[in-house]
Amino acid sequence: MCKMKKLWVMLVCFALCSVSGLKAENYPYRSDVLWVTVPDHADWLYQTGEKAKVEVQFYKYGIPRDCVVDYELGSELLPADKKGSVTLKNGRAVIDMGTMKTPGFRDCRLTAKVDGKTYRHHVKVGFSPEKIEPYTQMPADFDAFWKQAMDEAARCPMTYTLTPVPEYANEKVDCYLMKLQCVRRGNYVYGYLFMPKAEGKYPVVLCPPGAGIKPIKEPTRHRYYAEEGCIRLEIEIHGIRPDLDAATYKEISNAFGYKNNNYLCNGLDDRDDYYMKRVYLACVRCIDFLTSLPQWDGKNVITQGGSQGGALSITTAALSPKVTACVANHPALSDMAGYKAGRADGYPHFFTKGEGMDTPEKLRTMAYYDVVNFARRLTVPTYITWGYNDNTCPPTTSYAVYNVITAPKEALITPINEHWTSEDTERGHLVWIKKHLK
Repeated sequence: MCKMKKLWVMLVCFALCSVSGLKAENYPYRSDVLWVTVPDHADWLYQTGEKAKVEVQFYKYGIPRDCVVDYELGSELLPADKKGSVTLKNGRAVIDMGTMKTPGFRDCRLTAKVDGKTYRHHVKVGFSPEKIEPYTQMPADFDAFWKQAMDEAARCPMTYTLTPVPEYANEKVDCYLMKLQCVRRGNYVYGYLFMPKAEGKYPVVLCPPGAGIKPIKEPTRHRYYAEEGCIRLEIEIHGIRPDLDAATYKEISNAFGYKNNNYLCNGLDDRDDYYMKRVYLACVRCIDFLTSLPQWDGKNVITQGGSQGGALSITTAALSPKVTACVANHPALSDMAGYKAGRADGYPHFFTKGEGMDTPEKLRTMAYYDVVNFARRLTVPTYITWGYNDNTCPPTTSYAVYNVITAPKEALITPINEHWTSEDTERGHLVWIKKHLK
């Protein structure tokens, strides 16, 4: 079995073993137990070749528990290269995590059996992550490919409807269900448009969605953007009305495949047929729509989203010259072929999906859609947030994106976070946006 084949098999095995852990958060809601992991560097970062240690603490009902903790150590998303166990005394023990010779992240995966139940946790630390370089290379005709695609999509008439949605409005904000034609005739995306009621001119903010085929989650949870003086458009990307009931969405999702993100594999053999081509171009058309509104201030156009939405925020900011600022959480679709460099790859982790994914055709297509290549083209101020314990969009890939940006950039790094952001972090996005208005 060749070296890359072995790596692929190990990746599959690790992915299957990690499924249950992907839903976990570091501080679970209403949990009896609490893990605390404290690296001996406060920022969780080390230089390559430098050894890392982490103190592990375990509490039940707030009381330190003495127990045996089994651990596995390895590069993030890769199989363990070392295993062992420690006995907690007064609820604490120290684990030597070793080091890395090349820039990246090392993961300490923990398991404890207490009172007949098994509890798991993990912590990742970084080694010279500012030196991480993406595996993905820029295709020679990348710009020409996307210029042609944009020119073709622009020929489609921009027609739309806006239907009032009073249940999502309030005394300060109007809400409309938008149906927008894009890319080609008869092809649409939908979204909820939130606009301040007061007369005036306002910045516009496009919010693309995270991965999946599902209703727009809690449409009013970011209504405060409009309450504080921004026009905000929350979109879906599949051309499915977001006001359908959950059961109908489930049926539609099942029609795409046994998992609701299977569309990310659709057409991957051909850069022109890949599912996300229409999505990237539709996001640009949404910018055209927003900047056609008479209430737009004529200056400020922002993209903002997380995970797949973070990816689409970056790609849209790179493709549309109208965008003036970009905000992205833990962007997906980033350095998607990174596993070929023997390290974590970006969501959707194509090479853990089975045989037939590692082909020249698929790898070629990935490069035209990889966020790192759009990040290389960014010219506007960009703000990116990510956490180190994220296994869905691993920090290696967020650094791969951030490190290639030459435009003005800022980062908020929240090491403890897995694949989630706090309400304070999300509120902070609007604060950052307001500071960067023209």
